[in-house]
Amino acid sequence: MSRTALIAIGGNSLVRAGERGTVGEQLANAHATARSLAAMVKRGWRIVITHGNGPQVGAALLRSERAAGEVYTHPLDVCVATTQSEIGYLLQRAMEYELRQLGLTTPVLTVLTQVRVDADDPAFTNPTKPIGPFYSKEEAEQKKRSLGWDVVEDSARGWRRVVPSPEPKEVFEQHIIRHLLDEGMIVIACGGGGIPVIEHEDHRVEGSEAVIDKDRASALLAAELGVDLFAISTDARQVYVDFKKPTQRGLDRVTVGELQTLADEGQFPPGSMGPKVESAIRYLRNGGKEVIITSFEYLNAALDGKDGTHITAE
Repeated sequence: MSRTALIAIGGNSLVRAGERGTVGEQLANAHATARSLAAMVKRGWRIVITHGNGPQVGAALLRSERAAGEVYTHPLDVCVATTQSEIGYLLQRAMEYELRQLGLTTPVLTVLTQVRVDADDPAFTNPTKPIGPFYSKEEAEQKKRSLGWDVVEDSARGWRRVVPSPEPKEVFEQHIIRHLLDEGMIVIACGGGGIPVIEHEDHRVEGSEAVIDKDRASALLAAELGVDLFAISTDARQVYVDFKKPTQRGLDRVTVGELQTLADEGQFPPGSMGPKVESAIRYLRNGGKEVIITSFEYLNAALDGKDGTHITAE
């Protein structure tokens, strides 16, 4: 029987450091990622792919703001929906091509995905989620003055806009995703952490001016689907302790309890590996089986136990 995996693709899979993020660049990067994922399918895995959208949703907002005098503007939830379609299209094209290079005709489908958040989530009064391109400090301060943005320094790579990032509570389309997976399809879902929506008592759904963390939403969906493996693709080969110190070392295999202890010691900063480690812990605490954290180049070696960081339940 085929095993199932949810692979959460990091930003480096679409827009890499130093790139403008053009469609051509994103498509080339999508193909590089898709080759690893197609090889995984060739090995017999059934997969769901989730992805981030930080640069793309920031660009979508910027387009909307700059064109406000000519056309109607898009609120943030609509920008998330737009980028789900944009990135899903590029990933779907890349996956279909790379699968056929391996002699596979597995169908690939992108699902527009809504994720419920709570209206009283404290994140709405404390924006923390970086979106959009990197700016110099001077440029960021100018954006703050002229556009009213909240800005922070992000991973020592520059300054970015930050928006609210509420907790994901429920993936509305989880049953559709499960059905498609059971039908043998590759599903691209929960793009950008999902479209954040608030459900009212009368079942009316309202879009929210926020962006959900992709890894948190992916961990939730992985647990809801009951997949065999939750893989987080990032720009690091492994999870490291004492990162960028002389005592740096990679973690090969670790239990969720051991990882929690390291997290409590402050080993994983919020702006880098922190959200991924937190999401791995959440998934395993919710009944998950195994997490692999690695970069997409080493994903298949990690499946053989030869690379990446493997995290298991106690």
